[in-house]
Amino acid sequence: MKVLATADFHGSLEASRRAALKARNIGAHVVLVCGDITHFGSIRDAEKVLSPLTALKLPVLYVPGNCDPPSLIEEEIEGAQRIHGMCQIIGDLSFIGAGSVPVDRVHPSPFEISDEEIFAALNQGLKRCKSSRSVVVVAHSPPVNTKLDVAHFGGHVGSLCLRRFIEQNQPSVVFCGHIHEARGIEYIGDTVVVNTGPARHGYCATADFNGKVEVQLDHCE
Repeated sequence: MKVLATADFHGSLEASRRAALKARNIGAHVVLVCGDITHFGSIRDAEKVLSPLTALKLPVLYVPGNCDPPSLIEEEIEGAQRIHGMCQIIGDLSFIGAGSVPVDRVHPSPFEISDEEIFAALNQGLKRCKSSRSVVVVAHSPPVNTKLDVAHFGGHVGSLCLRRFIEQNQPSVVFCGHIHEARGIEYIGDTVVVNTGPARHGYCATADFNGKVEVQLDHCE
């Protein structure tokens, strides 16, 4: 199974068009969107941004980011599947998600939730899977204390509870975004963690699940 993982469109319809073309070119079976679909926009804005992806008629799985409307954590985008606190089983993979970012009292953003809520959403999704399939996590925030959560000022700003979930459950892959300048791949135990980089700037990641997992950073240009 081939997966295209994206994050941080920040309202760019052109970035979504490029991602849709990339999905077609690689023969993707699933498209993942790790939040910040809009740039402080509405549900209707999110639907518009993702319309090139939903037009592919592939599974499009998403979580909201901190620049998305808070209602996106409960409302659906037409043609796509919200997986915050949910499980979506496709083939041999179980996809679970946790959107938004932990509350940041220094640099607050419009949509934040507690780190404990992120942990609860992941555990809720895992319980709903009821399967021994390989688990893939779709998150907006990266886990803390990796090269993937280092902000421009040099501090680690990721989710402690996401890291705890990874250490306890060792999902196959975790895809995330949020920290634009920290695009990369890292391991926590046996789990591959990928900050896809911002789709708005032409970045994405691809994964091939064919017995073993092969993940690489890519460009959607």
